[in-house]
Amino acid sequence: MAALLSLSSPTPTAPLLCLPASPFKGNIKCLRPSIFFQFPTSKPRPVLRIGAQRALVVCAAAASAPATSAPAGRFRLNNLGPQPGSRKKNKRKGRGIAAGQGNSCGFGMRGQKSRSGPGVRKGFEGGQMPLYRRIPKLRGIAGGMHAGLPKFVPVNLKDIEDAGFKEGDEVSLESLKAKGLINPSGRERRLPLKILGDGHLSVKVSIKARAFSAAAKEKLEAAGCTLTVLPGRKKWVKPSVAKNLARADEYFAKKRAAAAADGASA
Repeated sequence: MAALLSLSSPTPTAPLLCLPASPFKGNIKCLRPSIFFQFPTSKPRPVLRIGAQRALVVCAAAASAPATSAPAGRFRLNNLGPQPGSRKKNKRKGRGIAAGQGNSCGFGMRGQKSRSGPGVRKGFEGGQMPLYRRIPKLRGIAGGMHAGLPKFVPVNLKDIEDAGFKEGDEVSLESLKAKGLINPSGRERRLPLKILGDGHLSVKVSIKARAFSAAAKEKLEAAGCTLTVLPGRKKWVKPSVAKNLARADEYFAKKRAAAAADGASA
């Protein structure tokens, strides 16, 4: 019996198919053909193809190429936007218990701010003197008034001397811009020129400006310069007011002429 067992040929065994570890616990033969299984692993996913008769092969999916981000274009108005997470929508407060935000939904128990309506205005402190009325006010531009804004483009005498003007040259707003002495921008482009008296001027020039300081006027007249005061832009007034101003100017001109004639005759 032992000899018969030893002489019998061994039964052929099918080669074992090595499959990767998978959470699938059923029978592969019961699966339908052309069904793909994706194994949840961090490595490249192998795909198991099941034919109509028997299992064919187990082929590993090729590693996907890394996605290359598109080159960033120029900033335009149509592609500008805030960074993700930098803007957050306001919380929509509900009404009542059904909103899921508590009984009062963040409005509190009682008070004017818990009622419906616009609430209170900004800066209101319940009737007491508010902060913006308690603090002292500043004059000029520091307090938000237009009185502190500059009304002229100032230029000193020493700046005109350093600019290199020659004898008989004309000094005006345009010539100073051409020399590069001033470069007004924004609101200052509409401002007129004013000459200040810091420094001295050694050449005789003709200066055209809207205003001269007292010290500058004295120094320029002593140096023999020609001063021309440019007229300013007249403020618009009603025709009736303009007529009364013209009549007043005419009246005072006659008074000055009469006083000058009386002084000459005396």
